[in-house]
Amino acid sequence: MARNGSRILLLVDDEPAQRRLIGAIAGRAGWRVLYASDGPAALAELGSPDGTMLDVVLMDHWAPDADPAQLIRAIRARRPHLPVLMLTATASVSTAVDAMRAGAADYLVKPIAPHRLLAALDLAAENGGGGGELRPLAEKMAAPLGFDEIVGAAPRFRAALAIAAKAARARVCVLIEGESGSGKEVVAQAIHAASPRAKKALVTVNCGAIPENLIESELFGHERGAFTGAFDRKPGRFHEADGGTLFLDEVGELSSDAQVKLLRAIETGEIQPVGGRARRDLDVRVIAATNRTLADDVAAGRFREDLYYRLNVVQVTIPPLRERKGDIPMLSRHLLSRIAAQPGMRGLGLTDDALQLLHAYDWPGNVRQLQNALFRAAVLCDGDALTRDDFPQIARHLAAASRPAAAALAGGAGGVTLFEPDGHVRPLDAIEADVIRLAIGHYRGRMTEVARRLGIGRSTLYRKLGELGIGDAAA
Repeated sequence: MARNGSRILLLVDDEPAQRRLIGAIAGRAGWRVLYASDGPAALAELGSPDGTMLDVVLMDHWAPDADPAQLIRAIRARRPHLPVLMLTATASVSTAVDAMRAGAADYLVKPIAPHRLLAALDLAAENGGGGGELRPLAEKMAAPLGFDEIVGAAPRFRAALAIAAKAARARVCVLIEGESGSGKEVVAQAIHAASPRAKKALVTVNCGAIPENLIESELFGHERGAFTGAFDRKPGRFHEADGGTLFLDEVGELSSDAQVKLLRAIETGEIQPVGGRARRDLDVRVIAATNRTLADDVAAGRFREDLYYRLNVVQVTIPPLRERKGDIPMLSRHLLSRIAAQPGMRGLGLTDDALQLLHAYDWPGNVRQLQNALFRAAVLCDGDALTRDDFPQIARHLAAASRPAAAALAGGAGGVTLFEPDGHVRPLDAIEADVIRLAIGHYRGRMTEVARRLGIGRSTLYRKLGELGIGDAAA
């Protein structure tokens, strides 16, 4: 059967409502979705004409007595290169360990935002199941950290933490900006823990994961009969956070109507449940986070200016991991210690060649991606320490990224190699010799110009040519 251009997803789930939701999200993104209600049906679907062209399997951990690892192993035995993703409402590290050891490419915890789900599907399809360590593991490790436990020595990062720590003691709203996975939720948890509200609840709402027609009910609650399906009265997240802190993650995803209602709640301290007449006074401290620059959204008319200034009483900007790579060694060891504390895991070291590899990568998914890479490597590691070989996807990514640079160098574009093939830095005299050769070639042997551009005297240049064994005609 010929492929019609769409990628094909097999969704294994026995809940009709969940199947319709996931199917609609994937369908709008161009996926063709096949369905199976249980394991035997999923295995039978693998042999169907469409099943032979599957790109991804998304499997819901649908029942407490189900054995997802057994089904994953059965799928992998029939189709070794078909990526399998696990979707579950149970945030269990032991389940994640079992699933990944059985061959799962990723492990996602519900509720998951549509863009996160689609990103996981896209990357699984692109990498053929080998790229799980290159996307965020939705599973969160327990035990929030205080400010004194957060790892990082980069000046911009420490300055952001200092601002957050000062803001923690006040009741003011805090806006945390930073790329996805950079640690915004960790900082929000630390602010709450250091505040006078620490003994009360910290309630987290992912604004990007809630459908627009349900966000008002989710935040402010609803009365019985307020809308179709409202069979019982339900308190909202503001009510749950009374006396404590409400953390609104991805606040930039709120619709314009929801922004109006949120502004009113922050200004007045009152909420009105959907379908209710009476207003209720609440004492809630709001911390918001976004992976966008809200000031740009305000300028573009996508976010209310008055709400922006209400939320942005104190702004904390978390730098991405690629701008604080010096923190990677201590951060990696810290994350490994937290991973080791999880059920089914053990303590592992980290070799120098592994650290060099991690340092060379740019980490578009930031700390969350690093945690996921370490988690996956720790799950599959048989030795006592993680080595370069335990991060194959990162190694392949770096190798692919270096090929264009090598081709450009071969074509005469020029360049200086800083590292030996084994990952160690080259000797300084070898690097200096390459720089001089490059300069001589670039300025076509005009030695006066070469010396001037290198910032040395002509006599010094000729002395170095002799010491380094470089001819005047180097190119």
